[in-house]
Amino acid sequence: MRERLLGLRRRHKRLLQVAADVVLVWLALWLAFVVRIGFDNSINVFSKYGWLFIAAPVIAIPLFIRLGMYRAVLRYLGNDALLTIAKAVSVSALLLALVVYWYRDAPVVVPRSLVFNYWWLSLTLIGGLRLLMRHYFMGDWYSSGRSARLSQGDGRAPKVAIYGAGTAGNQLVAALRMGRSMNPVAFIDDDKGIVSQVIAGLKVYKPGRITQLIEDTGVQEILLAMPSVSRMRRREILEYLEQFPLHVRSVPDFMDLASGRVQVDALQEVDIADVLGRDAVPPMKALFERCIRGQVVLVTGAGGSIGAELCRQIISVEPAALILFDHAEYNLYAIHGELEARIEREALSIKLVPILGSIGSASRLLDVMRCWKVNTLYHAAAYKHVPIVEHNIAEGVLNNVLGTINAAQAAVRAGVEHFVLISTDKAVRPTNVMGSTKRLAEMVLQALSRETAPVLMGDKDGVRQINKTRFTMVRFGNVLGSSGSVIPRFREQIRCGGPVTVTHPNITRYFMTIPEAAQLVIQAGAMGQGGDVFVLNMGQPVKIVDLAVKMIHLSGLTVRNEKNTHGDIAIEYSGLRPGEKLYEELLIGENVRPTEHPMILCASEEHLAWDDFKQRLTELLGAVDDGDFSRVRQLLRQTVNGYAPSDDIVDLMYLQQQGPGHGN
Repeated sequence: MRERLLGLRRRHKRLLQVAADVVLVWLALWLAFVVRIGFDNSINVFSKYGWLFIAAPVIAIPLFIRLGMYRAVLRYLGNDALLTIAKAVSVSALLLALVVYWYRDAPVVVPRSLVFNYWWLSLTLIGGLRLLMRHYFMGDWYSSGRSARLSQGDGRAPKVAIYGAGTAGNQLVAALRMGRSMNPVAFIDDDKGIVSQVIAGLKVYKPGRITQLIEDTGVQEILLAMPSVSRMRRREILEYLEQFPLHVRSVPDFMDLASGRVQVDALQEVDIADVLGRDAVPPMKALFERCIRGQVVLVTGAGGSIGAELCRQIISVEPAALILFDHAEYNLYAIHGELEARIEREALSIKLVPILGSIGSASRLLDVMRCWKVNTLYHAAAYKHVPIVEHNIAEGVLNNVLGTINAAQAAVRAGVEHFVLISTDKAVRPTNVMGSTKRLAEMVLQALSRETAPVLMGDKDGVRQINKTRFTMVRFGNVLGSSGSVIPRFREQIRCGGPVTVTHPNITRYFMTIPEAAQLVIQAGAMGQGGDVFVLNMGQPVKIVDLAVKMIHLSGLTVRNEKNTHGDIAIEYSGLRPGEKLYEELLIGENVRPTEHPMILCASEEHLAWDDFKQRLTELLGAVDDGDFSRVRQLLRQTVNGYAPSDDIVDLMYLQQQGPGHGN
């Protein structure tokens, strides 16, 4: 019946409500007589007061329509709608009282208390029916009995406990009851004042009694409904919940809820940033806006994970124009569509320009920078996956090194004021080609930054260019959620039943969230004086195997190993991949100084003179073109401080072309 009623057209639903209200008005009027003169004397009331039974709905229904009672959706009836009902019923009772007063000379006298009885009975019947129908359509009018039945063994819906009995928790309970995909059976809350109380029909347990909660209700999952608490506090809660065989999920972040991007019942797996437990430092407004507000900003690699987040952060500071530059058509389409919708939604006056192009084309980059008169450039375009670049050396060098040369020289020629390179911790004493190419990209900027009028590569006429560009590099570790991150891979492996693969039991990595990294990159770029290498404070490195264990436990599962042969998910070690290090570093030397931002350090590192470095780069690019990877390896070791390849470097394309026995 409920599904049939919900499936009716809107006008049919309104007709049903009007018909029901007419019947309720008549019932309220008749009951008003019963209350006043008794049931026996009210039998002939219709013959005596028939005119009153005509007048009551004629007065009430148009008034109900006028005040909007039939515009409210019964499933989502709120306090405003109930207030409207009270106003409409009260005004209709007053108008009926005027009619009774006007007919005071009628042959049959109307009792004076009738109108008062009619008022409170109408309020009870009309308002009460709507509340009853709201609960009926939401499916929670019988929730207490239903919960009791489910807790006794009916497994049609998984039983969940809500951690947090505040506003978000109560909204989540209402949404879950309406959706019926989960059965909320209890609250968990730290507030001692509400422990053992009943909220929304659910008992509140304190965290120390979760074992009893499991025994009492058979709960299978815990949903964190604390979108505004700090990451440190969430980490403490998750570490405590890890000991219980319960799957833990959460409602979205407070800012996502506030912006309307997600709803309170949009459950998600626990954010791994909460497991790490580090709260982001709010950006310093002056630094954040210095190179962006009112400026023309260009982001290369704008469709990538870091580039896209940079664009989101830049939009919030309202540049005059934002140029999105990417060679991947779909990635460019996706970020352009997202930002365009946001600009329209927030009524921002920002020119958004999607440019399809490759950093391998120096002329394309120069045309874009000159055409749009770019002020600030964030160079995020790069190949960054270590095992892939390790065996695709030619493309790695061309994209990461030559692409940076093209972007930097185009910036000098076009008079770009600020150039910020997104670098990586893998550039420090690299053991892989990707890290060494990113270090070379840093060195390009370091060398150029010390030249006021350099002769650029490829300029055969020897013409010197006036260099007004301030080059800055920002180096940081892994970002959570980026393409290639271990987190999505672990989640997929856990979902498929394992095993979870970790390369080495002792491997560690630095982690930071993408939004935090993007904010710090923008602020660091605003502090540079030219040739600066900024290093983000990544906190303490994290053992990857510990991360895997936490993710398994927070999925409500156990680790299968020698001590627990009946566990759910095994962890297997696959060995270090080509070029992979056990641990990463952020500094080449010890010469580091603090900056005005507590999360950003500035490193002073050695560099080569531009004229000498140009010669090395020319030789390297020539060796790549010739497929001479022995020479490539030799040049990388001579140029990049600390480069120690873990194995022979092999480009799979050239190896296939040249046949077996080649490729050292």
